[in-house]
Amino acid sequence: MFSILIPSYNNLNYLKLCLNSILKNSINNHEIIIHVNEGSDGTLKYVKDKKLKYTFSNKNVGLCTAINKSAKISSKDYILYSHDDMYFCPGWDKHLINEVNKIGHDDFYLSGTMIEPNSGHIIFNCGETIETFDENKLLLNYDNLTFYDHQGTHFAPHLVTKKMWNRVGGFSEEFNPGIASDPDFNMKLWNNGVRIFKGLENFKVYHFGSITSRKKNTLKQNKGDKTFLKKWGITTKFFKKHYLKSKTKYSGPLSKPKITLNFLLELFICKIKKFLIF
Repeated sequence: MFSILIPSYNNLNYLKLCLNSILKNSINNHEIIIHVNEGSDGTLKYVKDKKLKYTFSNKNVGLCTAINKSAKISSKDYILYSHDDMYFCPGWDKHLINEVNKIGHDDFYLSGTMIEPNSGHIIFNCGETIETFDENKLLLNYDNLTFYDHQGTHFAPHLVTKKMWNRVGGFSEEFNPGIASDPDFNMKLWNNGVRIFKGLENFKVYHFGSITSRKKNTLKQNKGDKTFLKKWGITTKFFKKHYLKSKTKYSGPLSKPKITLNFLLELFICKIKKFLIF
């Protein structure tokens, strides 16, 4: 039902765990597409041996380019983007499918609730690395870890229709290797009429936390917040606060921001910041 896009940069053991969790904990069969960045740790051989669908670059091209490449060969009506260091908890797709059917149209952006050892939506330590990961502890407890459906989500894993993905042109590659690419994608969705930005409490994943970006040999991180400010004239913080209403309980489709004194003051500060970076 979904095309699950997973970029991976020499992260084979985490990728294996992610794939196994999808195969084991899904109620439907989904198309999985890996983008292999370099793959010198055996990832390329692994996906070939397993006859997995994949795209490939002989160097790390960055998250945005990787996802766009894999999206081009997707064959399903829905695109779900995931990190390779995520473990999908049982029944994750059931909750997504129910929500998609309830919405009944293409104008949405749905994401999950992240369980992390030190941050995330839910803090619950089942291991900070794959070597210390306690799968049994997670499976015994994930269903009792409560959060809420949340507003203004911009985190992976996230789901959109392929029609909407193509309409906005996927990820903007000027944000490679990835910082601020998610809020930029959300802004493009916003400008195309999307007002449902909803994180589902029961769509849970365990996230080890940016394993790829911790690596010393990964691409130098971009100044994504500055790129966003130059492109849209506001900061990511302003967008998430006034447009997406991030980190609040979900209360229905969003509406245009209210023009208050605080809104105008913060907007003015954004304009000053944009002027200063040119």
